[in-house]
Amino acid sequence: MDTRPFGLCCPLAYTGGVSTIQDVARLAGVSPTTAKRALKEPDKLTPDTLARVQRAIEQLHYEPDQRAGALRGGQSRTVGLIVASILEPFFGQFARTAGHVLGEAGYSLIISENEYSAARELTELRRLYGQRVAGILLRPGYGSGSHEYLGRLRSRGVAITQYDYRPPHHDAPSVMLDNVGAMRLAVDHLHALGHRRIAALGTYHPATHPEERSRAFPEIMNALGLAVPPEYQRVTLLTEDSAYALTHDLLALPQPPTALIALTGTQASGAFRAIKERGLRLPHDLSLLTFDNYPWTALVDPPITVLEQPVEAMAEHAARLMTAQLLGQPLTTPHVVLPARLIERSSTGPPREESR
Repeated sequence: MDTRPFGLCCPLAYTGGVSTIQDVARLAGVSPTTAKRALKEPDKLTPDTLARVQRAIEQLHYEPDQRAGALRGGQSRTVGLIVASILEPFFGQFARTAGHVLGEAGYSLIISENEYSAARELTELRRLYGQRVAGILLRPGYGSGSHEYLGRLRSRGVAITQYDYRPPHHDAPSVMLDNVGAMRLAVDHLHALGHRRIAALGTYHPATHPEERSRAFPEIMNALGLAVPPEYQRVTLLTEDSAYALTHDLLALPQPPTALIALTGTQASGAFRAIKERGLRLPHDLSLLTFDNYPWTALVDPPITVLEQPVEAMAEHAARLMTAQLLGQPLTTPHVVLPARLIERSSTGPPREESR
């Protein structure tokens, strides 16, 4: 055991650089092995030696490189989280909750964005693999550009859990909203109010917009004996500006829709802006319903009818699916589907008599 006085062997002063465990050992007058033991097995050191190492750590502001240690041990303690849009509050809330659950299990998050694009996603997947993440929580982008690489990552032992959107024929564990059921709630609500000319702010396209909300919308309308006019059908991005432009276009038609369904809360903000610019009143001139119960939807005049997604529950399920994979535990329910909740507010009402 090293019994030299603290700091005697090397009068090292902290200069603001990145300290190493070797620096700690020199300042404490112990071997690097003893310094490491102070971090990992402090009970195996004498109180005096442990105190000297701890004082050196404090003086040098030393922080262990957890990633390097994990890689040497063969297992990373980080999980990648790919969101579709950093601007969409849904993903911020999802990230916070997933981070809390993973943190309790000893994992940290690295967050990146694919902007709804599988081609962009491929770059992010490669970057995360370069960080040697243990797993990836993935909101898949649209397109097939990343599919082959995802399969390669899984074969290398990287755990994958998908959420919010699941591409066809993918078998990775997933957490989804019941998008078909949610869209049915929306259409049934508007239909019961008397609306027949209903438009969704986005039309299904197998490559550009291949998600269940837009795919299910015309089928649900048809089941009620209603059709979606071709002029209402536009393939668009899930952004505020795209929804703003599309709302203006739809409301300028000779027979505009009497009700709009925004597919995300961000789309709803674009639609709401366009409606106000045209001097229209909700719900007297037009009804508006949106996915996502964002705070602003309850604060505007009139407040917006929403389909609330159980974001926290989705994130908790996704994070627990991830930790189960990382711990090698069996997945009793690998694919979780959760319902939406319709919250009726004042932005939806019966259409005007002349619009029926």
